[in-house]
Amino acid sequence: MFEKILIANRGEIALRILRTCKEMGIKTVAVYSTADKDSLHVRFADEAVCIGPPSSAESYLSIPRIMAAVEITNADAVHPGYGFLAENANFAEVCTEYGVKFIGPSADMIRKMGDKITAKETMIAAKVPVVPGSDGQLKSVKEGLKIAKDIGYPVMLKASAGGGGKGMRIVKSEEEFESQLQKAQQEAAAAFGNDAMYLEKFVEEPRHVEIQIIGDQHGKVIHLSERDCSIQRRHQKLLEESPSPFLDQKLRDKMGKAAIKAGKAIDYEGVGTVEFLVDKYKNFYFMEMNTRIQVEHPVTEEVINRDLIKEQIKVAAGEKLLGKSYYPEMHSIECRINAEDPYKDFRPNPGLITSFHSPKGQGVRVDTHVYAGYAVPPYYDSMIAKLICKAETREECIKKMARALDEFIIEGIKTTVPFHQQLMKDERFLRGDVTTKFIEDFELK
Repeated sequence: MFEKILIANRGEIALRILRTCKEMGIKTVAVYSTADKDSLHVRFADEAVCIGPPSSAESYLSIPRIMAAVEITNADAVHPGYGFLAENANFAEVCTEYGVKFIGPSADMIRKMGDKITAKETMIAAKVPVVPGSDGQLKSVKEGLKIAKDIGYPVMLKASAGGGGKGMRIVKSEEEFESQLQKAQQEAAAAFGNDAMYLEKFVEEPRHVEIQIIGDQHGKVIHLSERDCSIQRRHQKLLEESPSPFLDQKLRDKMGKAAIKAGKAIDYEGVGTVEFLVDKYKNFYFMEMNTRIQVEHPVTEEVINRDLIKEQIKVAAGEKLLGKSYYPEMHSIECRINAEDPYKDFRPNPGLITSFHSPKGQGVRVDTHVYAGYAVPPYYDSMIAKLICKAETREECIKKMARALDEFIIEGIKTTVPFHQQLMKDERFLRGDVTTKFIEDFELK
């Protein structure tokens, strides 16, 4: 087992990793920018190293500065968390070259799943269902028009190096194809420095359902059931739950087996998530794979009663996975609490938190790094807390979440708490009648 882990991240995930390390008897190193000097992960770590100014490029995204912190603290492993360098193959490679364990998959695995076209080709070879579309990168407008005609409109144009909704366009007819392709390529080039595009059939009334997997260094891959992440805005998730209110056991089994196939296709090591689109006819299609711990991992932890960070560290240390695939024993919902004003199109709202009280009670969990007197910086992601509730049934879980949201006091800044409070009363949500387009028809009162 590792003696000292450097946590190459910030905020709630850094604190979350730190807690598990302490429970495992592993020493911790926090890295931080000058904007995060008062963050709790800095206070509670065994050692803390400042790695630069507020800019992510000069701190949390700077591989040389993080590796310098590894060297001066003699850490023998690095946990990247999520975001920043978590899916950066170069970072994983540098860690390996320095003889430091990157807690996650190898650089090769990250590259295979990081490029959308390569990932799709890998899934086709593994006989995992994929959305009908182009075989790899589009070579010309003419080729795109032919494929779109063959599979039928509407179609979706996607950036090969994409993520977060950048470089994506829905094309509804042949007349608008070329102009939409040009717009998508321009956006992709600006965001990723790569304008390679591919094309897929646009899935009707889609749900976003992901399967949590974990693989060890000995060839074993298991799944830990699903999370429904359909409630999202601009491809950013707002709420996740497990199990999905849409899946039946037969579909759950099929998706779980497909996710294991996906993991085994690249000899996957560590925790990861295989993401699927599920249409209204209960057909499911591979969308992408996230080769890291997810923001919403607590939802799975609550329904199967396992610490995923602990499991991640254990397989990174070479331990064998114990047990088989899991299915939910409870129902869990996570609301992402962001420093945003939901009444002003979710505009970021950084600033000083003057009062903070987190809800308590059985089946209520809050993962956060903020407190009264903490200044939310304007430089990073706006998520400041995750509120997770669990109960025996979905109905009970929603009632518990509504109660917990009413107890959540955050003053000094605007947050998404009012949005979630209204969501808990929404008739469509209560019925489980949600798709990725849910927010488009949701009116905040």
